Amino acid sequence: MKNNINWNFDNSYFRLPDVFKENISPFSVKKPNLILLNKNLAEELNLNLSQIENKELSLIFSGNSLPEGSNSIAQAYAGHQFGHFTMLGDGRATLIGEHITKNNKRFDIQFKGSGKTSFSRNGDGRAVLGPMLREYVISEAIFKLGIPTTRSLAVVETGEEVIRDKSLPGAILTRVAESHIRVGTFQYIAARQKKDELQILVNYVIRRHFPELDNKKNKELELLKNVLDRQLDLVVNWMRVGFIHGVMNTDNMSICGETIDYGPCAFMDAYDPKTVFSSIDTLGRYAYCNQPMIVKWNLARFAECLIPLIDNDQKKAVQIATEIINTFEKKYEEKWVLMMKNKLGLIGYNNEDKNLILDLLTWMHQKKIDYTNTFIYLMNLDIEKNINFNDYEFKNWKKRWEKRLSNNNHTDEKYTEIMKRNNPVVIPRNHIVENALNFANQGDLEPTVKLIDILSKPYIPHEDIKDYQQPSRSNEKYQTFCGT
Repeated sequence: MKNNINWNFDNSYFRLPDVFKENISPFSVKKPNLILLNKNLAEELNLNLSQIENKELSLIFSGNSLPEGSNSIAQAYAGHQFGHFTMLGDGRATLIGEHITKNNKRFDIQFKGSGKTSFSRNGDGRAVLGPMLREYVISEAIFKLGIPTTRSLAVVETGEEVIRDKSLPGAILTRVAESHIRVGTFQYIAARQKKDELQILVNYVIRRHFPELDNKKNKELELLKNVLDRQLDLVVNWMRVGFIHGVMNTDNMSICGETIDYGPCAFMDAYDPKTVFSSIDTLGRYAYCNQPMIVKWNLARFAECLIPLIDNDQKKAVQIATEIINTFEKKYEEKWVLMMKNKLGLIGYNNEDKNLILDLLTWMHQKKIDYTNTFIYLMNLDIEKNINFNDYEFKNWKKRWEKRLSNNNHTDEKYTEIMKRNNPVVIPRNHIVENALNFANQGDLEPTVKLIDILSKPYIPHEDIKDYQQPSRSNEKYQTFCGT
């Protein structure tokens, strides 16, 4: 039973010095019951689950039965949470090991909601069913949208009640990631002011994620550049689909450029750059429009950690790192404009392209038009028509856009294909996600399973998605909470 599903662990992070982690096993749970299993992901990981009974899988994915070769740990890290520095760590998660696929790809396997650790502070180390299902739904949707992300392999009910503002069913999520190393991991080590430990971490991250940098003259500087580029691409992708992370603390920023920690995240309906969903983000620090600059701010904190290794002359090191961080705005603007041109099917260069983009977004903001559905309409796909698409201002804009398309010197099929690759026809609508989770909390998983299936084909129009394409009819402000 211990290793009959093809686990292949090689736990390199476990072999780092003790300062990087706590050795701890998941707490056993009373009555584990597997309710969601990501069979496609299991196949990608070369895990053979086909002959394993649900009862045994429930034991495995609850942590009640740890596989051979696993070495479970809680990782240490720090973080700026809403701008305030705090020493943190895995307070309710255990990393059971690094699984190696037959293609020699390495993935962290982590149980989320697995019990107390020394980093739990006043928490109970547990998680509740709704948020674990929510992370499963949203992380898999983000993956299918073509955006780097951690993924969800399984959700297990624990058979125990977890007390929050009320008693709720407990659950454990199995999360899969390239790694769980964060900007906050570097902050934790840097705060100890031991250069040798910092060098160990840098060397480890380069070997694991950026092996091409190992022989560079100043690999710390090259690491900073590479992490910047990955985070830049990530946030441009978020902006493309209207995704709002909601809690972009430095401990929620993965070094390898994956979307991580799906707490108060959501997707924007009506276009409003200041959209905020998180109940605790009262000042809008992590609003949709602020996400790029928060990425830059987080990267600056990462750069600060590397200063002792970039150059022995601290003043020179700060100057060099600052110059790299200050490349962010120009790079972001170039990538953002290109991304928006792709959403509009604009090929080549025209000095009016940026104005064309901004004029559309301004109109959408003023008229409170759905962000995703506007681009579906422009692709001439079947969508419930908004009366505002008959608006005089929009019709004038559309004429300008069509004239620009006629200057593409490409076929209609060419620009349409570009638009279809960059504009999803369905996203995880917040009200639909919440409705599915409400049913799940009452024991009915069918709406959640159906939603996961619908979101698995986000760029393919088909009849089944019509009910999933419409924004909420409610005027109630949608809120999310840090429940994951």
